[in-house]
Amino acid sequence: MITVHLRYEIDPDKLDDFTEYGRAWIHLVNRLGGTHHGYFMPSEGDSDEAFALFTFPSLAEYEIYRNASKTDPECQAAFELARTTGCIRRYERRFLSPVFA
Repeated sequence: MITVHLRYEIDPDKLDDFTEYGRAWIHLVNRLGGTHHGYFMPSEGDSDEAFALFTFPSLAEYEIYRNASKTDPECQAAFELARTTGCIRRYERRFLSPVFA
């Protein structure tokens, strides 16, 4: 199992656009074989930082998802939303292995 942790630097004036983007990706990750654990939006503290977590059964299945996202029309629309609104300034992606009790 692999969990992807995304840290976004977002434009706080475009929070509604980023929220729309996040809602789209929750659906898309789930549809393309992953389990999305949600987007975590600014509340207290930094107003320009958001996070997302999603899991795939393996790194190989994550790579299948990444390749599919390059041609999937809904994924392309979500990418375009971020590009045209400028709601995302930058992001970082980390791959984590969960530990369970």
